[in-house]
Amino acid sequence: MSARQGAVGTLALIGGGEFREGCQTFDAELLATAGTKEVVVLPSAAAFENPNRVIERATSHFEGLGAKVKPLMVLHRAEAEDPKLVEAVRRARLVYLSDGSPLHLRSVLKASLLWDAILASYHAGGVLAASGAGATLVCDPMVDPRGGAYTVGLGVVSDLAVFPYHGTAAGHLRARSLDLLPPSAKLVGIEEETALIRDPSGAWRVAGVGVVSVYDGSTSIDHKSGASIPDLP
Repeated sequence: MSARQGAVGTLALIGGGEFREGCQTFDAELLATAGTKEVVVLPSAAAFENPNRVIERATSHFEGLGAKVKPLMVLHRAEAEDPKLVEAVRRARLVYLSDGSPLHLRSVLKASLLWDAILASYHAGGVLAASGAGATLVCDPMVDPRGGAYTVGLGVVSDLAVFPYHGTAAGHLRARSLDLLPPSAKLVGIEEETALIRDPSGAWRVAGVGVVSVYDGSTSIDHKSGASIPDLP
């Protein structure tokens, strides 16, 4: 199911660099939209990169915004089937998927009870925020970080590919993603500390300190914070 088909929540796709100063404004907005002071943070993508440090940074960041972090240390597939963790996500109003390895994150979440709960929270009007690895995974097709080609994502939004860290990524990876983009899909490049946000009406807009680049062939149009972007899936 694509985000446009029956979704009633808010989706934030972040280009990486989460929990930094440049993210404060849109993260505060996401808290207000969700109507909560609690953020469920899943450091699953960073399972092999010090996930505890992810939680520390998230906690400090959201404390500065008057909110608290509920960490869910779902680092392996078995934990994504834990009924207690699943129920905590299902009740959440704001779920945050951190950066790391999109391939590991997919192995943890795909076809799991936890992913079903994330979707249930989102479709019930909650906020789903996903940064870097999370941003590319929740869309479909998914940019494969091993070479810039494509693989299957989780499809919250279909026919939309996200290239995170767009301002600093290697040029040959970006070129490969452009060359191999399926004809039906759009490619967006999102810079660090920058979010592409889809509200429940289906409208997309940019927030944060950088730009979102929307590609048409090999050319792109840059959109700064506050800009609306039409014609995305």
